[in-house]
Formats: sequence, structure tokens, C-alpha cells
Amino acid sequence: MSIRRIDVGPRMTDIVIHNNTVYLAGQVGAPGESVTVQTQSVLDQIDAALAKAGTDKTKILQAIIWLADMSTFAEMNAVWDKWVPQGHTPARATGEAKLATPAHKVEIIITAAI
Repeated sequence: MSIRRIDVGPRMTDIVIHNNTVYLAGQVGAPGESVTVQTQSVLDQIDAALAKAGTDKTKILQAIIWLADMSTFAEMNAVWDKWVPQGHTPARATGEAKLATPAHKVEIIITAAI
């Protein structure tokens, strides 16, 4: 049973693949931008990471979304709803959390199949 790691850093690995399952580290957008801009940036990063892992957004199993402020839920969803493929929507949870810096407004964690 092998574990493949892509973009390994000293503190964390961006992509871990085990048993045909892909785990992405939490993705954040450019600090200080709007929730709309940060969400689109995060989703672009997710697309790129999934491609590196040999999969795509139609195979996302679970998404965990953290918002710095739940009042931005609709703003984030407006971007998410345009991005997520209908018929392939993952299990998803969204909550409010204090993120790494006050300038970060959205963080998304993804688990996908290959």
C-alpha cells in the first residue's frame, strides 16, 4: 500500500494520494481580496492540484469549506455553484472559523477519487 506525496513542504504536503483517494491540503486565495475573488482563486488552485493528481472536480468526494465570516456564505456559494459540475456535487460542509490570517476569508479542503 503506497502513499504518494506531491509538493512536499517542511510542514505539510499539498497533495497526498493513497488507495486511489486524493487528499488536498486546505487551499486559500490571495489575502485581502473579496470572498468572490478568493473563492475563485481557491477553486482554480483545486482544479490545478486535482490535475496534478490525475483527477478532476467530477470526482470530488467531499469538500470542507471554512469561511472567516458566515455572512459571506451566499457570496461564496455564487462562485461555487458556477464551478461545481451538476450531477457530481460532493458531500459538503461549510462552517465559520478564524483562518490563518485576518486577510484570508475562504479555505477549502478537498478529498477526491482518482
